[in-house]
Amino acid sequence: MNHFSLEIVTPTRSIDLGEVNHVRCPGLDGSFGVMKNHREGIIALGIGEIKVDRNGKSEWMATSGGFIEITNEKVQMLLESVEKSKEIDLGRAESAIQRAKNRKAEIEINMDDARRDASLMRAINRLKVSKR
Repeated sequence: MNHFSLEIVTPTRSIDLGEVNHVRCPGLDGSFGVMKNHREGIIALGIGEIKVDRNGKSEWMATSGGFIEITNEKVQMLLESVEKSKEIDLGRAESAIQRAKNRKAEIEINMDDARRDASLMRAINRLKVSKR
């Protein structure tokens, strides 16, 4: 048996994915994978794509970041947000990219560069994951 329990928790919902074989996460320094018997730890996650492999199939999700806690018993992700690829509204994702690009082109007194860049990165990531 080379699987482990995976749970995702956000401020608005909890997703119990049950037993999985592998999960790939967007770490702050690049993507990394988790398999059974991974070293325990807590790792910060950035904006990006989560890939979950179970029962010979893959599932993709978009996240805006958070943390992953890896223990001997289970793996738990505590995320700001998560959307499964099939939940993402393609039109809404494309509109969000356009809004973020417009904000980036304008000089807004109340929004700093980092927030504009993060907004654009989240929108682009959602669009990418929606096509999985």
